[in-house]
Amino acid sequence: MNGQFLEFERPVIELEKRIKDMKDFAHKEDVEISREIEVLEERLIKLQKDVYSNLSPWQRVQLARHPQRPRSLDYINLMATDFVELHGDRGFADDRAVVGGFGKIKGIVFMIISQEKGKDTKQKLFRNFGMMHPEGYRKALRLMSLAARFGKPIIILIDTPGAYPGIGAEERGQAEAIARNLKEMSNLPVPVIISIIGEGASGGALGIGIGDKIFMLENSWYSVISPEGCAAILWRDASKAPQAAEALKLTAPDLLELGVIDKIVPEPLGGAHRDYLKQANLLKEEILYAFEELRELSKEKLLEKRIEKFRKMGQFNEGI
Repeated sequence: MNGQFLEFERPVIELEKRIKDMKDFAHKEDVEISREIEVLEERLIKLQKDVYSNLSPWQRVQLARHPQRPRSLDYINLMATDFVELHGDRGFADDRAVVGGFGKIKGIVFMIISQEKGKDTKQKLFRNFGMMHPEGYRKALRLMSLAARFGKPIIILIDTPGAYPGIGAEERGQAEAIARNLKEMSNLPVPVIISIIGEGASGGALGIGIGDKIFMLENSWYSVISPEGCAAILWRDASKAPQAAEALKLTAPDLLELGVIDKIVPEPLGGAHRDYLKQANLLKEEILYAFEELRELSKEKLLEKRIEKFRKMGQFNEGI
């Protein structure tokens, strides 16, 4: 893991290092210590289960932000073939925080649209940390409209700390761009399958988040605001983010119970960063299964079920 790990992972990482050192020693010195290594490996499996099956909401937020967590381009490269990226909103610019284009998954052509954060500092700056500008939402809508024109299903991968809050973005109509996407996505006549693969914060995520099936990876989060932002507003203290994460009900199990999402996509033990290929295959299977279900619906039924899905979210009272 190249020295990059979260504090609550430390016992697991230290035991993994100990096992590796013992294997290296056994190989170098040609000594037989396989039984000792086997005992440690059994202890490691138990420790991993103990650590990763009892995560707090804040720890899940940290895993969603793990520096080695797979990004959207990793999923595209592992799930799709013949991916052709399309650029620009045909109005202002090409927002590099959003990647979109046609690609094949098991021979089926999908329009794949994703938020890309980047990994190292150079990539993160180039991708604006996955924070879309108004032209990014307009670019995404242009690509969705193109998919609808040719009758192609749409896959959307969400991973963002929020829409870009800069002055220029506000001047170019950030709120209008997000609002328009909500309206237009509600009426797309093709299947729309969405997965939150990391962070799903605020309108930045919702701006490309209206679909027929919504999945969340096991250690992703989805909320109206980040835990730090919530803590800063409620307590004027960002250090209370763990407390805010608990209150926001932002984890996949919380949102499944609330009816906001349709399914949780499991992650390899320890998180998606532990096995990119396994995670991509798990997500691909869920996407293909959902598509097989949705492709049987008529256009009218598809739109009816999509609208109903969002109408029944939440609870409210009407007074006179």
